[in-house]
Amino acid sequence: MATPQAEGALSHIRVLDLSRVLAGPWASQILGDLGAEVLKIERPGAGDDTRGWGPPYAEAADGSAREAAYFLTTNRNKSSVAIDMGTAEGAALIRRLAAESDVVIENFKVGGLKKYGLDQESLRALNPRLIYCSITGFGQTGPYAPRAGYDFMIQAMGGLMSVTGEPDEVPGGGPVKVGVALVDVMTGLYATIGVLAALAHRERTGEGQYIDLALLDVSVATLANQAMNYLVSGKAPGRMGNAHPNIVPYQAFATQDGHLVLAIGNDEQFRRFAAEAGHPEWATDPRFATNAQRVANRAALVPLVAGAVATRTTDDWIAALESKAVPCGPINTLDRVFADPQVQARGLARQIAHPALGSVPTVANPLNLSATPVDYARAAPRLGADTDETLGRLLGLDADALADLRKKGVIG
Repeated sequence: MATPQAEGALSHIRVLDLSRVLAGPWASQILGDLGAEVLKIERPGAGDDTRGWGPPYAEAADGSAREAAYFLTTNRNKSSVAIDMGTAEGAALIRRLAAESDVVIENFKVGGLKKYGLDQESLRALNPRLIYCSITGFGQTGPYAPRAGYDFMIQAMGGLMSVTGEPDEVPGGGPVKVGVALVDVMTGLYATIGVLAALAHRERTGEGQYIDLALLDVSVATLANQAMNYLVSGKAPGRMGNAHPNIVPYQAFATQDGHLVLAIGNDEQFRRFAAEAGHPEWATDPRFATNAQRVANRAALVPLVAGAVATRTTDDWIAALESKAVPCGPINTLDRVFADPQVQARGLARQIAHPALGSVPTVANPLNLSATPVDYARAAPRLGADTDETLGRLLGLDADALADLRKKGVIG
C-alpha cells in the first residue's frame, strides 16, 4: 500500500504513528529502520512531548535550530505530519490517512481516541486490513485499565525493582530502577514483534487485527528466570545487587583500580578461573566443585574470590582471563563504551544527515540483515516538515486546500 521510502524488508508498509514519548515511537522507529514509511502525527506548534525534554540538545552551528537528544533517540526514519486531531477536520484527515495505511500505533489512555473516531473499531471498520496496536500502562481490560502508566511506576509494580539494587541490610541498600526506561523500550520491542506477526497473518488471510499491549504485562513477562524461580519455588526472590540468583560467581568484584565483572557460567570456566587466581583447590573443594554447590555456599566462596580479584588491576585480570576463555569485562562509562574498539568496529555510533542541524549522531539499530539492511535515510524530522507533501500525495489536497486548513489551525 505504501510508497517505498527505502528498499527495506518493510518498504511496502505504511505506519500511521499516533504515539508519543518512548514505547510507541521506539516500535515505529524500528519499523522505519526496516523500510516502512512512518507518518508521525504531531500536534501543531508543540509536537511530541520529548521535543522539549532537554538539555542536552543537538544544535546548529549558528544556533538557529536545535532538537532535544531524547526526541532524536526515537524518531529517525519518520515523516512529521502536524495535524490537530482535536478539530473535526483534523480527525477526519487522520481517518483518511488510516484508510491508506497498514499499521496504526497509539499510546493514548484506554478509550481516549474514541471521541475523535480514531479508536480501533472505527478505523478498522474503514480499513479491515488495518493492524492497530494500542500501548497502555495496564491494557484494555482489568481493574487498572483506566489508569495511566509510566515506566518508573511499572518497574516498581511489575516486580523489576524488587530484584534490582542491594539488599536492605547492605549500606546504601534498597530498591533501584534500571538506569534507562527499560520497560518502555521492551514494550516497543514487543509491539514491533506483534506488528510483524500480524502482518504475516494478514499476508495469509487478508485480515487485519488488534494488538492490546500493556507495560505491566511486559514488565512481568520479562522477569524471565526470576519470575520462573518464584513460580517453581513459591519464594519471592529479593535484591542481590550484582549477584545472580542461579549462578556463582557471577557478579562485580573490586580490583586494585576499579571493578571486574565475572560471568562464570559453567564448572570448567570456574576451574580455569581458580587456577589463574592461584587457588586450583577451589575447583575440587566439595563446597564449590559444581555450580549448585557454589550457589549453596555463596557466602563462603564470594569473599574468597573477592580477596583474589582485589590483588590485580582490572586490565591485568581481563588480559589473563580472556586468554583462558573465562568470561569477564570492565564496567564501562558511556565514553568508554563508544571508544571501545569492538563497539567502533560494529558501527554502533553513526552520523545521520539532518535538514536543520547539518548532521546529528544516532545509535545504530543492532539488526544486521544481509539482504535488507537497515537504512539510516532520515534523522528525526522537524515538526510538521512533511505535512504538505504527505497530505498532497496521499489525500490529493492542493495548495489552496492546505492553506485553508493551515489558516484554521487544523494543520501545521
